[in-house]
Amino acid sequence: MQTVKRKAIEVIMIILFFLLETTVFQYLEIASIKPNLLVILTASFGFMRGKNEGMFVGFLSGFLLDLCFSRYIGFYTLLYSVIGYVNGFFKRLYYSDDMKLPLLLISGSELIYGLWVYVFQFMLQSDFHFLYYLGHIIMPELVYTILVTLILYQIILRINRRLEDEEKRSASKFV
Repeated sequence: MQTVKRKAIEVIMIILFFLLETTVFQYLEIASIKPNLLVILTASFGFMRGKNEGMFVGFLSGFLLDLCFSRYIGFYTLLYSVIGYVNGFFKRLYYSDDMKLPLLLISGSELIYGLWVYVFQFMLQSDFHFLYYLGHIIMPELVYTILVTLILYQIILRINRRLEDEEKRSASKFV
């Protein structure tokens, strides 16, 4: 029963972050750059909960983006699934009190996201202005995402702690 509740809350969070990214943060753009909230969510669940949970959140986040904004189904789905899976490898190193690892992993995930989008949406279409794209899109988006991470990560962390506490309480009732 607890896994159903966890999955439902994760789906609600994905939809909420998607709506925030596509509505509220459209008005909070700085130089046409907005933070990538779904990368924050996917990476966070990856290193907090492991590879499977990261892939689940990444798959749903990417699929939602593919349905709404992509010409091809699967582009963002694969990207976000890989981000969630790779972040899941760091579950053993993760401590909820330490903020350095989450910031580093979310930064790396955002950099991978930016490079993936450049390679498959620009470079393969003969747009070779990598330094321009790096300086005007990838790096500003990375900085903005990190600044937003400082706030949103605390919320994600509290939700995850509350869910883990409930799971521990329900598990102790059955033992």
